[in-house]
Amino acid sequence: MKRFFTLVLGALAMVAVALISAFIAMRLAIHGREAVVPQLTGLTVTDATRLAAHQGLQLNLENRFYSAGVPAGRILAQDPEPGSRVRREWPIRITESLGTQAVNIPDLTGESERAATVSIRRLSLDLGVVAHLAVPGDPDVVLTQTPAPNVGGIDGPRVSLLVSDSDTPPPAYVMPSLVGLSYSAATARAATAGLHLIAAAEPPPAPAAPAAAPATAGAPSPAPVVPLSEIALPAPPPPTSGTVVAQSPPAGRRVQQGDAVHITLAQRTPPVAPPQ
Repeated sequence: MKRFFTLVLGALAMVAVALISAFIAMRLAIHGREAVVPQLTGLTVTDATRLAAHQGLQLNLENRFYSAGVPAGRILAQDPEPGSRVRREWPIRITESLGTQAVNIPDLTGESERAATVSIRRLSLDLGVVAHLAVPGDPDVVLTQTPAPNVGGIDGPRVSLLVSDSDTPPPAYVMPSLVGLSYSAATARAATAGLHLIAAAEPPPAPAAPAAAPATAGAPSPAPVVPLSEIALPAPPPPTSGTVVAQSPPAGRRVQQGDAVHITLAQRTPPVAPPQ
């Protein structure tokens, strides 16, 4: 019996040792993949990169700002803060100091977008957001900028531009009424709004079908008559005279310069004089 209890206690001791060993190994494995973020502010980017690589971390340069207290080329801020525990290969975001502002912001208004971009790059500035606005006038012209020209005390070297858009929509008009006008008068009225007329002649009334002749016994059957509508005729030229009897779009609709307007022209028959 004593020997049995000795064996049980030995087995329990071995299980306890195994659990403790597994716990220690797991803790070492977890903490072995962690790193402590070092103090990087004040260092040069080269030294900070070397120190971060020694800790198994990476550096991401996200911003550059002017600073009167931190010399150019040194780290102005970092994230995460020093002393934080992160996983290895974790990216550390840093901001580089450009030193005291020594470059004046140029006046780019009135230049093309390409010329303004070249001026920004030539002065070692960063091109920020380029927005476009549809305004009347020439396209691809810088309307305004941020920061303003020759301003001092700015934080960063980024210059954003507002450029006139080349896709300015054409002006809109209210469709005039053309019904009742002659072709020349309708063309003149549509031209004032920049509209293009497409004219078509009013279709003639359909002729009445001839009455069928009574069949005569022994008479040969008449030849079949082919309807005129089934005979292929060349398309007539568009009319250039007459009176407008229909239009599309109708009067009052919103149209834009350059839109096409379809009109139907009818030839007015002069009235017949009564017999004397």
